[in-house]
Amino acid sequence: MATATSKGILVVEGNELIITNPNKPLWPEMGITKADYLAKLTELSPYLLHYCRNRHLTTIRFPHGYQDKSFYQKNAPTPVPSFVQLAPLDGINYVNMDCLSTLIWLGNLACLEFHPSFHRIGETLPAEWLIDMDPTLEEEPRIMEAAHIIGEVLDALHIQSIAKTSGATGIQIYIPIQHGYTFEQLRKIGHFIAAYVVKKYPALFTIERFKKNRGDKIYVDYLQHWYGKTLSAPYTPRAKKDASVSTPLTWQEVELRPSPREFNLNTVMDRLKKYGDLIERVPLQNLDAILHKLQ
Repeated sequence: MATATSKGILVVEGNELIITNPNKPLWPEMGITKADYLAKLTELSPYLLHYCRNRHLTTIRFPHGYQDKSFYQKNAPTPVPSFVQLAPLDGINYVNMDCLSTLIWLGNLACLEFHPSFHRIGETLPAEWLIDMDPTLEEEPRIMEAAHIIGEVLDALHIQSIAKTSGATGIQIYIPIQHGYTFEQLRKIGHFIAAYVVKKYPALFTIERFKKNRGDKIYVDYLQHWYGKTLSAPYTPRAKKDASVSTPLTWQEVELRPSPREFNLNTVMDRLKKYGDLIERVPLQNLDAILHKLQ
């Protein structure tokens, strides 16, 4: 790739990509230029692609870096290279980010965040189950405590799960599931868990949808997990000052109450080399027992 000019050429999987403004700072405080970002995406690609391929992908683009104007992109930006696979749904030509070439093409367009659909292309059933926890406060030191409580509730229900940072201020509980459950069934369990923790920890949790009515409480968002909605992919970068990355954590780490900022583009690869993909360690969960009880 050229370093001193405004354009360079990168050959990825035999595809020639024109890289524009490789020296443009995308995360200035972290010293990450577009060229750096594309190199980091290449390293992350086996993990990020795993959770984005065969999904309807929404990206968030920041043409002038994370701190500047941004816009959501659902329709594939044109012109679309020949190697890019599209996934039409409801009149929108989504990108199916199924290969490194497509990832780097999107990275060059300053897509800094990747948000896949909860269902796979051609399906209507959820591929996994997530419970999102959204803090009302910009700085929320209790977010890991909240995640730990939800994890313990799931454990008591004999449901194995894993926490992952959203990459922003929140945290999500990720539950790999056996195929065949519906969004309605998962929402029913999510509501049960959310109502339980709100009742048991009323100073910590809320299911109030309107932020202005939440006070300082953490919102247990069991509604976000639904057909047509998205959430930050595991291992997606986020457009935050620290170049944070949505990162799965061990429950032992959650107990130590780390800051989500610790998990970023400069640290994530060392972590992956050490632990691998923590989500892959969790077997697909059977939810029949809890659904039977709720009925």
